[in-house]
Amino acid sequence: MKYKFLTLYFAKKLLWIIFRLVLLIGISYVILFPYVSKISGSFMSPQDFVDTSVKLISKYPTLDTYKAIINDNQYYKALFNTTVLSGLCAVSQMLTCAIIGYGFSKFKFRFKGILFVLVILTMIIPHDTLQLSLFMKFRFFDIWGIVMGVQKLFGASATGIGNLLNSYWPLAILSLTGLAFKNGLFIYIMRQYFNGVPDELEEAAYVDGAGVLKTFVRIILPMSVPMLVTVFMFSFSWQWSDTFYTNLFFTDTKTFLLLPNIVSIPSSLDTQFAAKMIPYEEAIRNTCGLLILAPIVLIYLFAQRTLIEGVERSGITG
Repeated sequence: MKYKFLTLYFAKKLLWIIFRLVLLIGISYVILFPYVSKISGSFMSPQDFVDTSVKLISKYPTLDTYKAIINDNQYYKALFNTTVLSGLCAVSQMLTCAIIGYGFSKFKFRFKGILFVLVILTMIIPHDTLQLSLFMKFRFFDIWGIVMGVQKLFGASATGIGNLLNSYWPLAILSLTGLAFKNGLFIYIMRQYFNGVPDELEEAAYVDGAGVLKTFVRIILPMSVPMLVTVFMFSFSWQWSDTFYTNLFFTDTKTFLLLPNIVSIPSSLDTQFAAKMIPYEEAIRNTCGLLILAPIVLIYLFAQRTLIEGVERSGITG
């Protein structure tokens, strides 16, 4: 009887292990297959594209598409512009959201709860509903109507400061005011972290003669490095892969950014290869996708420990 019970127990345990293994393999396949197919397709040669027996593994691997894209001037220009824009936005949002989160966590002021609810609402309201107002605001930019008021006063044409589109200014202004993409989440993360910082640290600094600003810069910020790195990485990766704001504010095709121009970058190469009767369009687009993804993967590989530590300290789970 005991032997039958143990056999049944181990059979159930074995079935559960097999079920979990099959489930995990299936989920991994669904997640990884697009990346595997793109990586494989980027190394395929012309012979592979006309060979119907080739599915994922290339028979004649080549680096021609990588060489063609990297040697293209548009790629370097787009890579530089995207790196600068993403870096500036990430640093601005990191510092701005840290200051705002610290204020919500450690200071008492009127309408604090209402204002924090508005911060949370920025994570809920779809960005598409703000598209027209954001475009018009930066197309005819003005600060509270002051410039237009002065222009009207002196009889000039009331046009405001002017057109800020096709420049870094729209995203810079949104980042510095805590209104950029996902800034509500960053503020919430920083607030949750600062809630766990003991008030005694600040009180000791105040007793030693440090003011609010000095306490924040000299004590609070150095303690918050894991959280700051987390916010920086999230902001950089989301700005790097953003198409909503970049397509909204960068309407000039001469302003090259990497992701919005994923189609225009290989267009000349498509023509090049088509003239040689080489069916490389799919391989070019696969390679472009991998070159866009590579910097984000490298950043994560080098900073994953700090990122995980920051997420754990934020108190957000699930």
